[in-house]
Amino acid sequence: MTTTRIPVAAPARRHRTLAPFAFLAPFLIPFVLFTLVPVGYAFWQSLHRTERTGGTFGRTETVFAGFQQYADVVSEPFFADSLLRVALFALVQIPVMLTVALALALLLDSAVARLKRFFRLVYFVPYGIPGVVAALMWAFLYDPRLSPVVDLLRTVNVDVDLLGPDAILWSIGNVVTWTYTGYNMLIMYAALQAVPADLGEAARVDGAGPWTTALRIKVPVIRPAIVLTGVFSLIGTFQLFTEPQVFRAISTSVTSTYTPNLAAYSLAAGDRYSEAAALSVLLAVATFVLSFLFLRLTARRQG
Repeated sequence: MTTTRIPVAAPARRHRTLAPFAFLAPFLIPFVLFTLVPVGYAFWQSLHRTERTGGTFGRTETVFAGFQQYADVVSEPFFADSLLRVALFALVQIPVMLTVALALALLLDSAVARLKRFFRLVYFVPYGIPGVVAALMWAFLYDPRLSPVVDLLRTVNVDVDLLGPDAILWSIGNVVTWTYTGYNMLIMYAALQAVPADLGEAARVDGAGPWTTALRIKVPVIRPAIVLTGVFSLIGTFQLFTEPQVFRAISTSVTSTYTPNLAAYSLAAGDRYSEAAALSVLLAVATFVLSFLFLRLTARRQG
């Protein structure tokens, strides 16, 4: 017995081919317009520089400079210092923030937790406060002339300058941790809600306590969510700008090149657009490479 294959019309095949792109369009269009296009334009601008011809009152023209702008930026003293500073910041602040976020998520997911909706809102509120407002609020708490916290520490003979060169990086880290812990907690908590209840019941039947269930069952199951928050945090560290910019106005410990992102902004403000573009491209490449390596490393450990 033979079967007859009914040919699929060309418009139907074309429709099935274009359907995935229609679903991806809400992501792809903004990604292309607001990520790929700006990065591409920054790369083009980093390969050119503006020169003035005919003396002081002559005209300016844009000429091709190749990778000279990249060499100039890399040779700047602030380049290595700012990168090492954010690397140290990431090594300390990200694990602390994600550990606190995971602990809060596990506490909210526990059977003994009460008022879960209220505490979810309380933990998430700092993320809803604009970054400038949060930095200004914490700047007031750090200022030794105004801070009630510093006054309280002085009553127990602890004299610390939270805006000094030795503490300013960790003061900024505290602001970032306070702001984004609730956001990361919400991602982890949402992943915990998807964990099958049968796993917890089976663990209790086998005699596992709450801590064992949380660390041996829940945490491994939500590992992808933890990795996702780690990638987001790593990207955010290289984009660190708002907090240092605000603290720069009240502390001499924060320079105009304190972080790579702040350095790029300062170069652009000084009409050094090509060097700012080169630094921005280097920052984008470094963020992509580190995020990729982080994902590969975590995937290999999971495998």
